[in-house]
Formats: sequence, structure tokens, C-alpha cells
Amino acid sequence: MKKIVFIILALALTCFAQAQRFGYVDTEYILDLMPEYKSSQKQLDQLSEDWQKEVERKQQNIDKMYRDFQAEQVLLTEDLRKKREEEIKLKEKELRDYRNQKFGYEGELFKKRQELIKPIQDRVFDAIQKVAKQSALDFIFAKSGEFIMLYSNAKYDKSDEVLAELGVAINKTDKDTNKKK
Repeated sequence: MKKIVFIILALALTCFAQAQRFGYVDTEYILDLMPEYKSSQKQLDQLSEDWQKEVERKQQNIDKMYRDFQAEQVLLTEDLRKKREEEIKLKEKELRDYRNQKFGYEGELFKKRQELIKPIQDRVFDAIQKVAKQSALDFIFAKSGEFIMLYSNAKYDKSDEVLAELGVAINKTDKDTNKKK
């Protein structure tokens, strides 16, 4: 009796699995072809670069203070030596705080990324859902996400349909260049 139930269950699962329809999208490819994503990414890169330059400038200032302190240390009184050490430690703390404020978790870069990139990602997600429903797919996987695909048949790639849903025009050179990645 148990064997019959097991066989029936195995057959049902096999039929269910065969009835599933899958597709995938290459989110990197989609985002690379979206002008607003490129623009937002460029803004983020510029902000990051500017803030990194400020970090480097502050670090150079601290390094100079430390070198000056090392050179003058033997000539300084105990009180002046402690005062200079405290000044250097204060500048180092200010630098750490600045880094956290700009680059830390929920720092300005994180918030700006949320502000600029999240609406674009939401639009892509909505378009993916629409394409999945139009194509009567049960699952769509992200090729460039955390799910790793070892093999994919191009006929199931729905990336171009998602781009069409987003209103992003693609040309053959974009497709060939980005698909090689």
C-alpha cells in the first residue's frame, strides 16, 4: 500500500514539475541599457569619488600632524606632548566618523543609492512581473543575481521583453556587447 501511494505521489510531482514554466532575465543587461540607471550610477560614482578624495585629504592631514609630532616630540613638554596626541586622536576619530557618515551602513551614499536606484529597480521588477504574466510563466530567475545558472537556453531569456515593457530601445550592438558579459 505504501509503495502505491509513493508511486502516485512521485507521478503527481513529476507531472506538476513538468507543468511549470520557467524563464530568466539578465538584470545587469537590463540595467546597463537603461539611461536613467546609467545616469544615477554616474551620480553615485561622482559622490563617492568626491567623498573619497575628502577622506584622503583628511588622512594626509593626520599623517602630517603625526610626522610633525614625531619630529618635535623630544622638544615638547609632557603637557604639550599629551595635547598633541589628543589632537591627533581627535582628528582620527573625526575621520572615522566622516567615513561612517558618508560610506557606512545607512550613510549618505547608502541613502542616495536608495533614492536614485531603488525606483529604477522597482520599475524593472514590475516589468518582470508583467512579462511573466503575459508569457504565462510560473518562475523567472535573475541570471545575474544570487541564483546561479550553470546553463541557460537563450529561448527562455525574457530580458528583451522586460526592456520592451520598460520602453527601453535596444539595438543589435547593445545586445551583442552586453550578452557577452
